[in-house]
Amino acid sequence: CHPFRHGRWLWMHNGAIADFPRLQRDLCMAVDPALFPFMEGSTDSEVMFYLAVTFGLDQDVPGAVARMAGFVERLGKEHGVLEPLQMTVAVSDGQRVWAFRYSSQGASRSLFYSSRADTVRHLHPDLGYLREISDDTRIVVSEPLGDLPGMWNELPEASCAVIPSGPEPDYLPFLPDPG
Repeated sequence: CHPFRHGRWLWMHNGAIADFPRLQRDLCMAVDPALFPFMEGSTDSEVMFYLAVTFGLDQDVPGAVARMAGFVERLGKEHGVLEPLQMTVAVSDGQRVWAFRYSSQGASRSLFYSSRADTVRHLHPDLGYLREISDDTRIVVSEPLGDLPGMWNELPEASCAVIPSGPEPDYLPFLPDPG
């Protein structure tokens, strides 16, 4: 179960590959044979992770996830599954977190990220537990935790957030790469 781990990578997926049993064999056959022994289960989430590793997660996280998503969509359509992918994904290398929100039908499950801790401390000085965390701390959740104005930002459909974001924007557009 989540999170899936390989080397320095952790992977969490909320969603599904539609008609996964119909696509499972072909999806698994695309996983790098050297990685296949590390797969311990039979879930769509784990297969998506190992496909992303196969497609270059170590070199380019957004690109590898885009190639994985594009492959799932292309294979799904070849098998008559018109809207094969529903995903919110968080992946981390221990230094950064990338969060993705995407679905083939354009109606993904929700995904939220918190504002920077220094911003939330300014808006809600009564939250003492925020004094002990770094300014770059962010939280990624399916639904907001509590009703704190200015705390939660919904990740838009078909986008990717990078945490910490540095000088670049909090999120960027995300589109599958059909290869």
